[in-house]
Amino acid sequence: MTTTERSTHAREAVPDHEQKRVALGYLQEAWAEASLDGIDGDCLAQTCLFAAFAEFVTTYGEEAAATLAEGLGTRIRNGEFSLDRQRQ
Repeated sequence: MTTTERSTHAREAVPDHEQKRVALGYLQEAWAEASLDGIDGDCLAQTCLFAAFAEFVTTYGEEAAATLAEGLGTRIRNGEFSLDRQRQ
C-alpha cells in the first residue's frame, strides 16, 4: 500500500465497532510491550483508567464522565469486562 493509498484510506469513514477493534489491538500491543519492560499489570491498568477518564472529561465534561463511571459497577458485576467468561 502506498502512502497515498493509506492517506485516502485513513480519511474513509470507519464503523465504530471496527475502530474499537483496532484501538484495542493497539492497546494490547502497548500493554504487552510495557509488560516486557517490567511494568506491573496493576500499574498499567490504573494508568489506562486515568488516561481514559481524562479523555472522557476532556471530550464530554465532568458530569457526563461521572455518570459513565457510576454505571461501571453494574457492568463489571454483569461480566462485561470478564475476558474468561463466555458470552451466550
